[in-house]
Amino acid sequence: MELMLSDPEFQQLADQALTALCSRLAEASENYDFDVDMNNGALTVEFEDPPQRFVVSPNSPVKQIWVSAHVQSYKFDWNGSAFVLPSGQTLDDLMADAIRKLIPEFEF
Repeated sequence: MELMLSDPEFQQLADQALTALCSRLAEASENYDFDVDMNNGALTVEFEDPPQRFVVSPNSPVKQIWVSAHVQSYKFDWNGSAFVLPSGQTLDDLMADAIRKLIPEFEF
C-alpha cells in the first residue's frame, strides 16, 4: 500500500533507509569481496569478479527507491514502516538476495 508522503518526508525516509543499508553493507563488506559507496544520495555496491554494480537511489518525483541489480530494475514504495516491493519484499531483503547470487554464503 503506497502512502502519500510530502517531498521532505520522502527525502528523510529515503536518506534514513539508504544510510542504514549502506552501514550494514559496509560492515558486511569487511568479510566479503565487494565495495560499498554512498555518493550524492545514491548507494552503489560493486563487485570485481565477476564485474557487477548495483545502484540504489531515491526517485523523488515518484517517491520511490529504485534499485538496479542483475540487469533488472526494482521500484520500492513506502508502506508506513519500510520501503517494499508490491510482493512485500523489503529493500534489505532484495539486496541480500541480489548479493547472494554472486556470494552464496552472504549474510548481514
